Amino acid sequence: MEKTHMSAFALYQSLSTDLPPAKTASLQVVEKKKKRKRKENGVSKVNTVKAQLKPERKKMRKKSAQREESLKGAAEMQVEECVNGDSEDLDALLADLAKVNNSRERASQLFQWLINPIPAKTFFRDTWEKKPILVQRKNPDYYKGLFSTAEFDRILRQEDVQYGVNLDVTSYTNGTRETHNPPGRALPFTVWNFYESGCSLRMLNPQAFSSTVWNALSILQEQFGSMAGANVYLTPPGTQGFAPHYDDIEAFIVQLEGKKHWRVYNPRTEDEVLPVLSSPNFDQSDIGKPILEVVLEAGDLLYFPRGFIHQGECLPDAHSLHITISSYQKNSWGDLMQKMVPAALEIAMEEDVEFRQGLPLDYLTYMGVQNSDKDDPRRKKFFSRIESLMKKLTSYAPVDAAVDQKARDYLHDCLPPMLSPEESASSVKGAPVRWERGQVIGVGAHITTQTKVRVLRAGCARLCSDGEAVHLYYTTDNSRVYHKEEPKSFEINAEHTDAIEFLIHSYPKFVTVGSFPCDSAEDKVALAELLFERGIIHTAEPL
Repeated sequence: MEKTHMSAFALYQSLSTDLPPAKTASLQVVEKKKKRKRKENGVSKVNTVKAQLKPERKKMRKKSAQREESLKGAAEMQVEECVNGDSEDLDALLADLAKVNNSRERASQLFQWLINPIPAKTFFRDTWEKKPILVQRKNPDYYKGLFSTAEFDRILRQEDVQYGVNLDVTSYTNGTRETHNPPGRALPFTVWNFYESGCSLRMLNPQAFSSTVWNALSILQEQFGSMAGANVYLTPPGTQGFAPHYDDIEAFIVQLEGKKHWRVYNPRTEDEVLPVLSSPNFDQSDIGKPILEVVLEAGDLLYFPRGFIHQGECLPDAHSLHITISSYQKNSWGDLMQKMVPAALEIAMEEDVEFRQGLPLDYLTYMGVQNSDKDDPRRKKFFSRIESLMKKLTSYAPVDAAVDQKARDYLHDCLPPMLSPEESASSVKGAPVRWERGQVIGVGAHITTQTKVRVLRAGCARLCSDGEAVHLYYTTDNSRVYHKEEPKSFEINAEHTDAIEFLIHSYPKFVTVGSFPCDSAEDKVALAELLFERGIIHTAEPL
């Protein structure tokens, strides 16, 4: 007998508002079974070879149609009852996390709070980059304190919020998506007029203005090993601010206030699974039927991977405020190889004569698009040579150097760590030197070989070499505004690299400056003072 599927939205509409509140939270998991068959010998997508690709495109369309068939009914949601209990106040949670000795453990605990009650290990094994998942908690205060409309209003009044830089005013009406940003500063008088007229408000970098959002993202970035960003969306009742689209980030939709009706759709083709770039706006006719349709209420969470098309609209009876926490933009194997392969080829051409040997004299007569249909044995020989060189190229791949390039980009993307009062007191920001009663006080406090130190965060500094010199890249002086400043780094003397590695690998333990593997006590203290002045290390006790 065929099962009749009722979407979560229809279920929501059919529920009586007189029902007593649930004592347990429900976890609704959207299982999306998807074939992930990859092309084995991909063809370069060049406009001049479209004719060659037609058979492949037909196969792709056939695969997509088969996949759509297999996904009919796949949006049946599994419901699991889970007891969450009362959520801890976010300020108290962050205060408790500040006492956790290891910043990676701190990140793990905060991420677990974000997706609770789903175990993080299960999430990354079964869901991450694969399928959407929905958590409905029936606890409107679960995320209380992360952000609010009151905070939105305070930022408009007190901060220099610029249209197009920090705030977008948008609408989506009758299939048309529009942006209504005037020039200049976004002042409350104009912004709230837009909102009352039915426009959605998107704050692009709330971490620049909200210390709580900054704190949360600066912790979560260590969980992902990739920049954690955020946008805040405030939508009036009965309106929609954005057209259907997909993004190039892993998205965690955190509902803070009100409620919003969401629809999520499968990637349309295999080419749009885990896409490199975000999509343009789609028409409703482009996207098919949703695999998930649900109303998010305050305290709920919706996750979907990059490539999943989505749209959200407000119901007539309530506004919506949500924050989208995002990560993993341009953090794929392909992004790493874009840095590695050109360098590997450069090395191979320097070191291996095979890569420098000339092409066949007559290769233009049998290779290229105009000759692609020829049954010529020379073509097979040519492809065989290319395959041989490609295999050989892997032995020249500077993998560690390419990873260091990715690491430099990541450290530039990172938010600076938000220090706890104890960390501040034991770092350069809390050093006792000051001006008092007409003179400088506290200059006698110095680092010695007995001083115990460690790096501020597990991932706040990294040694990288450009082949000639070694630099230490670090995040502690970064801006809360994305890429407002250049990457922070300085050159490290070759005799100090072992000491830097020792310090980084010792985290989270404090080690004495005297234990640094340097030639002399003076070198050890000088290096510690340099790192302390840059905010990279702090002491076990305030100086």
